[in-house]
Order: sequence, then structure tokens, then C-alpha cells
Amino acid sequence: MKACGRVFKYGDNVDTDVIIPARYLNSSDPKELAAHCMEDIDKEFIHKVSPGDLIVAEKNFGCGSSREHAPIAIKAAGVSCVIAETFARIFYRNAINIGLPIIECPEASKGISEGDEVEVDFDSGVITNKTKGETYQGQAFPEFMQKIIKAEGLINYINQEK
Repeated sequence: MKACGRVFKYGDNVDTDVIIPARYLNSSDPKELAAHCMEDIDKEFIHKVSPGDLIVAEKNFGCGSSREHAPIAIKAAGVSCVIAETFARIFYRNAINIGLPIIECPEASKGISEGDEVEVDFDSGVITNKTKGETYQGQAFPEFMQKIIKAEGLINYINQEK
């Protein structure tokens, strides 16, 4: 499995309240959530993001509340992967549970810039910055996590196994 797209870059401590502001939590519709994704940190994000694009951030991405709405909004906006130096643990778990690929890689977080074209190979964990001609070694997904992501989330994976 691979992801490839243009990068939107953010800093440290991007919390769930800026990923999807609380005022929109009265909906659980992925399309409605996507329409407001990142608007409190980047008003133009939803107008510029294309299917397959990636988010790259620094430390503690997804901190704050435990709401699943945040990774749902990111995935529904078309983001194919989030790369960060570190993730808040509950966000990490929620992202995998809904089938949003995320990968921790401090070197990639530091080396990748806004607008770079990046490819991620989930089997090997290799992140290639096509714009700069650089590669970074992230943590490859274990096979069971790849199956969850390929199934578009944990519930779909469990239903397929029955």
C-alpha cells in the first residue's frame, strides 16, 4: 500500500479542536466534518486539499479530546496519510480504527516542507520526498494494521473476518 500527494505542513500540538472545531460536532457525517477540517488553523485547507494529499506535522499531533471526529474529518477530506514526529496516543488509535494511515518519523517531519510531493510505502515505512530527492525511514505498519487500513477501518475489518 502506498500514499502519494502534496503536503500540508503544521507545527507542534495540533489539537483535535483545530482539526475539527467543536461547533461542528453535532454531525457525524464524514462529508460535513470534512467541509470544516482544519479551518481554525488553515482556512484555505479544505479549498486546496486534493484526494491523496498528506499532512505533515511536528510533535503531539491530535492532542486534546478523544473524539473520533478528527481523524474522520481528515480522511473524508481526502488526506491519504498523516506523518508526524509524534502523535497523541488516542488520536493514533482512533486513526487506525477508522482506517486513516498515520506514520511517526521525526526526520520526515523535520525534512518535509509545505507543498512538497511525498510518497509513503506502508509496507516498508519508506517516505520519499520527491521534491527534494530525500528518503526517510518511518515505522512500517504491522500486517494486522495494514489489513485494518485496507478494510477502511476496524469495524469493516472485523465484519470481513466473520
